[in-house]
Amino acid sequence: MSDTVSNSAPSPRTVVIAGGNGGLGRRVADDLAARGIDIAILTRTIDVRSPHRQVLWDGRGQGDWAAALDTGTPTAVINLAGRLVDCRPTAANIAELRRSRVEPTRALVEAARGLRTPLTHWIQASTTAIWSDAGETWCTEDTPVPEGLPQMTGVAAPWEAAADDAPCDHVVVLRTSIVLDPGSPALQRLTRLVRVGLGGRVAGGRQWVSWIHIDDWLAVVRAGLGLDPEITLPSGVVIAATDHPVRNAELMATLRRLLHRPPAPPTPTFLLRLGAVVLRSDAQLGLTGRRARSTVLRDAGFRFAHPDLDGALADVLGAGRRG
Repeated sequence: MSDTVSNSAPSPRTVVIAGGNGGLGRRVADDLAARGIDIAILTRTIDVRSPHRQVLWDGRGQGDWAAALDTGTPTAVINLAGRLVDCRPTAANIAELRRSRVEPTRALVEAARGLRTPLTHWIQASTTAIWSDAGETWCTEDTPVPEGLPQMTGVAAPWEAAADDAPCDHVVVLRTSIVLDPGSPALQRLTRLVRVGLGGRVAGGRQWVSWIHIDDWLAVVRAGLGLDPEITLPSGVVIAATDHPVRNAELMATLRRLLHRPPAPPTPTFLLRLGAVVLRSDAQLGLTGRRARSTVLRDAGFRFAHPDLDGALADVLGAGRRG
């Protein structure tokens, strides 16, 4: 996988999405299909609600599913496969989080090696959580990856590394921040807390929250696939986050204001940890943060449709009410 700036590969006519029945997978599948792209979703379980072609796979070894990649026409891969991180940080769960990402990636790489027509583009999902708790550091594409928390760096780093040998000239490793989307489980949980009067800052409230509106995330993916004639993204790491991260306290205050709720008491650390045990979640997801922004998107001339939190959340919450 190289860090080249040029992207001379033809635009894909088919996009194969591993993990395409997840939240972001469904959104990107619908978005690309609406633009005339043929979609094939690699999935362990057929979703009868999906309008897209679905191909069963186990995400581990080779099988008939690999034929979905060998179309004879320009074809790209978006790899989103992986278990949701919202779980207790036990050794067994962390190992499963890592396995659920690394094994499908290796299976895709191996299948791609045997194609008659090489893939044109590869979007490899990752996360800004690869920096664990970055404190006040500005994280860009050039920021070194630390030896961090096992459920963050310890999952994301091997996930990315599994795509290092992908036989594709244009591979974008998309480190995604929090995606503001009406259907996002994380945003739905936050809005429920705010509506019942528990929407205060978490702990000290100074942890950074990097974010991106779903419309902008989809636009970044399209650019990474060579589908935007005005934006050329290079191979390598790209951060999917706006230029304006906020503190946790500002995020919660903005949600309260937009949902017309009064100030709320803070959630102390001990209460968050207790709640995480009850909800079988990980308290570190709320206690850690990253102050991330993309120099690659800036240099490519990418313009965010929703650059500020207030406008982005107002749009998302309005869409949620309309939906």
